[in-house]
Amino acid sequence: MSYQALYRVWRPQRFDDLIGQQVVTRTLKNAIITHQISHAYLFAGPRGTGKTSAAKIFAKAVNCHHSQDGEPCNECATCKAITNGQLNDVIEIDAASNNGVEEIRDIRDKAKYAPTQADYKVYIIDEVHMLSTGAFNALLKTLEEPPANVIFILATTEPHKIPLTIISRVQRFDFRRISAQDAFDRMKYILDQKQVTYDEKALWVIANAAEGGMRDALSILDQVLSFSDNKVSLDDALLVTGSVTKQLLKQYFLQVCQHEGATALNTMKDILAEGKDGQRFIEDLISFIRDVLLYQESPELIKVESTGLKKEDFQQLSQAASSDILYQMIDELNNIQEEMRFTTHPDVYLEVLTIKLGQVGQQATAPVSQSISQSVAPGVSNDTINKLQQEIQQLQQTVKQLQEAPAKNARVSTPVRQKSEQPRVQQKKVHVNINKVYPVLENATRQDLVKVRDLWGDMLNMLSVPQRSLLHVSQPVAASAVGIIVAFDYPFLFQQAADDTTLLKNMEDALQRLTGNERQVVFVPKDKWPQIRRDFLQDHGYGKKNSQADKQSGSPTSQTSAAAPAVSDDEPPLPPEEDAPVEEASIKDKQVAVAQKLFGSDVVKIENN
Repeated sequence: MSYQALYRVWRPQRFDDLIGQQVVTRTLKNAIITHQISHAYLFAGPRGTGKTSAAKIFAKAVNCHHSQDGEPCNECATCKAITNGQLNDVIEIDAASNNGVEEIRDIRDKAKYAPTQADYKVYIIDEVHMLSTGAFNALLKTLEEPPANVIFILATTEPHKIPLTIISRVQRFDFRRISAQDAFDRMKYILDQKQVTYDEKALWVIANAAEGGMRDALSILDQVLSFSDNKVSLDDALLVTGSVTKQLLKQYFLQVCQHEGATALNTMKDILAEGKDGQRFIEDLISFIRDVLLYQESPELIKVESTGLKKEDFQQLSQAASSDILYQMIDELNNIQEEMRFTTHPDVYLEVLTIKLGQVGQQATAPVSQSISQSVAPGVSNDTINKLQQEIQQLQQTVKQLQEAPAKNARVSTPVRQKSEQPRVQQKKVHVNINKVYPVLENATRQDLVKVRDLWGDMLNMLSVPQRSLLHVSQPVAASAVGIIVAFDYPFLFQQAADDTTLLKNMEDALQRLTGNERQVVFVPKDKWPQIRRDFLQDHGYGKKNSQADKQSGSPTSQTSAAAPAVSDDEPPLPPEEDAPVEEASIKDKQVAVAQKLFGSDVVKIENN
């Protein structure tokens, strides 16, 4: 039989074998014991924490007829078939490669059939966040109204990518990262069962390098065993993981704390010469400084044997630098780690890092006037020193006066500069296409405008969020059966909207869906809209017709203005809501009053046409 990796051979087969997930295992076991089994579960958590293993164990436990305390027996034919992946009623699906709608529809159709061998048909969908939107929608109905004797178990490392409609229909279990202690204990148990010699310090190095993943820890352990001929030593573990020995880290840390930059550079070069990874070096150094910080706060917080150092070493390290200096060091390490991500020359960044760390907490140099006596050559008289100190004091006073002077000069010269200088940014000239405005105005009616305003909110909801934000400072001011005119409060927003062809097309499509008619959308600035209306009325002779009719018939201007489109030629212009002439409104009021007097107010019904 071919060789199998450790994480496959030692895969958990019972809930008690799962490492570091006591809350999850206890809940699942109690659900099986009390027969409170849900139709769908979501297992979320980092990689290598036991999500798929827990799903398989759960599938065995719900179908095992000899289970005890919620644990599968692993001896019956059903348990063995599920362990070997040979039971047709337990289906494992990789959503990364089966993420389409057709695959999920096939699952939905087959789920309707009863299980053939087991009590429950269990679907385990791994990496479920990779499903497409259509696939999620196809799965949604099945999760909402599942067939009898069907259980869905969804596993994912990125639960934030799963729609909330799916999450609300499942029981969610969050798997936490495996602690270094739990990973160490598990590897120690496996090596004892395999009767392999090992160094406990090497296991701690592997446990820390795994970063919370039990599968990663076993993979690294497998690699170390292959490298070192079936034994686990500290040097081999450091070499395989790319980690740095604790003694080298201690030496480097003490050197930068003592501001010995040149010596620390040599130590860092020795570390890189041994083939250590630059990123791993920074991670190990951050973890090292973190241990020192915790030891400074409370020595009980650190398990000394897990760090590879002695208690005397931590006592020395905690006195080498204050907590403030350690905070600054961690900040520098985080910054360099981010910059090193995509570089092919990590040694350059590490050299800069070493120099920066060596300067952290270094006291500022003494003032020149105090240290000048220490820097002059021997034999210089005290009179010369005193004279130099006086000149330095005068220079310092002059510098202080110059620093205060710009503020005063700025206050005096600012108005002059504002008058003389031209603005650097010239406002773009606003241009309105009259050839598009006039065709809309020629057929504009009050009814069309009212209809468009009633549908304006619905039209905005059909646009994207940026487009809605742009149109929030606009409103329709005229409308006809062939188009609408939209006025913007600010000229620069009008220009931005006029240049956006996508916005115009989306608005026209939305209006066509809402009204059933094709309408052209035209933008105008609000401050130019009154002049555009007056020019239109004068160009089309509405004002002249009204004045001639007034002279011939003696009737008010408002009675003949009905021939003009639904725009107002008053000066100053009325708001769009008040475009109807005041005289026409007063005549209508008189007519209503006469009708009420003749027929009674309870009979007369007023309707706006």
